[in-house]
Amino acid sequence: MRAGAARFARTIASVPFSSDPSSCMASPHASPSATTPPLVAPHAVARLRDARLARSTRPFLARGGPKGERCEGCRLRPSHCICALRPDLPTHAGFCLLMHDAEPLKPSNTGWLIADVVQSTWAFGWARTAIDPALEALLADPQWQPYVVFPSEYVQPPERAVQALPPAPSAPSGHTGEAASAAAARRPLFILLDATWPEARKMFRKSPYLDRFPVLGLQPEQISRYRLRRSQRDDHFCTSEVAALCLELSGHPYDQRAGQALEAYLEVYTHHYLQAKHQLPADLHSPAHRQLQQSVARQPG
Repeated sequence: MRAGAARFARTIASVPFSSDPSSCMASPHASPSATTPPLVAPHAVARLRDARLARSTRPFLARGGPKGERCEGCRLRPSHCICALRPDLPTHAGFCLLMHDAEPLKPSNTGWLIADVVQSTWAFGWARTAIDPALEALLADPQWQPYVVFPSEYVQPPERAVQALPPAPSAPSGHTGEAASAAAARRPLFILLDATWPEARKMFRKSPYLDRFPVLGLQPEQISRYRLRRSQRDDHFCTSEVAALCLELSGHPYDQRAGQALEAYLEVYTHHYLQAKHQLPADLHSPAHRQLQQSVARQPG
């Protein structure tokens, strides 16, 4: 769901640091204001990107944006790296990103930001004729209740569409007791179709293995503030904005904190991306940076 895959759809000493092992944070060219984070394994979208690059027959050339060297951890110029700002948070809900072919390669793709923030994130390349066995296993995992996030007017039959989720348990994820306390306590797994709007509609129609799951249609009042890849419609949101709305709708205190952090992290990423594009320094004391710090430092509940 690029800007439009769904119509509705914060180093900060207290922030847990993490980055890709090849992150530029270990480079002498990194921003002097950044703190070197510990090295961790690449997240789901980074692994999907690596797999996609491995089978490419020619280099992927991103359209627009900064040229030249990029940090492998955040895809920005080393001088504008945000790896040390990355919040890596536990949640009750999880995300399954079904990504159209080139999406993992795009520096402006915001599904990457979801995987930066939300620990329970999986990413799979979409194919019309096959389903990844790992995706199949995830969708069949009894701890999860999958929801396809897509505008409800495209749903047939209409009763498949839902507008709300069951109340979330008050206990933090991982401490909900015996067998997640039955079906009502199954954790929501939000399935996001990460693509352009025409591509996402095709994916929705041609993924029969998703037909057995309810479709969550979000109807937020706000207008998208995403400034990297604009949709022609103001009510089209980018993927990470949709994810933040899903986390808010979950109602679980861990999800609400992560949703606020993700929203602020998108603003920070957008600021660094655009400043790098125009060869200007990033403002590390901007309102978005302060909001990111406050969101991560806030205790759930």
